[in-house]
Amino acid sequence: MEGWGGGSSDAATTLVALNRLWDTGYNFDQLADLGVSLGADVPVFVRGQSAWAEGVGEKLKPMTLPTPWYLVIIPPVHVSTKDVFSVPDLTRDSMPVTMADFVSGCHDNDCLAVVTSRYKPVKEALKALSSYGEARLTGTGASVFAAFEDQEQARMAARELSQKWRLLVVKGVNRSPLMDLV
Repeated sequence: MEGWGGGSSDAATTLVALNRLWDTGYNFDQLADLGVSLGADVPVFVRGQSAWAEGVGEKLKPMTLPTPWYLVIIPPVHVSTKDVFSVPDLTRDSMPVTMADFVSGCHDNDCLAVVTSRYKPVKEALKALSSYGEARLTGTGASVFAAFEDQEQARMAARELSQKWRLLVVKGVNRSPLMDLV
């Protein structure tokens, strides 16, 4: 799935699992330091809990977020993060968003204009989902999502959108199930 940190999650899971399997004795800070060289999102997945990330992903402040239900649309297109970041008209001078800004509802995504102008299926998915709630892009995409107060609301929207889109209804979590295994 596009835009979910899947590669970063896989890398983090591999680091954590090999650390345990090989009994290397690295702590989570050491694993996160190793992981940041593999990808900006790897440290948050190594630590396995919701966090506010700064820098290139290595400065993490744990936080507890609401855990609504989400409806995710997976458009039939691949969006290359590398390509998005190489577009000259990508906004690069935005003011940094603080954790307080984010919690109070500031969810701006500088990649949104670039992605929707170049990937028609993503733009269409955002439009379709926006009639049910605030539709947002996952990172650089291609997946889009909206939060719902309960599972039934998310499933109702999914039933209505399922004729055209590949969908998932998922529950938000603050702690990775991986942490229960290590």
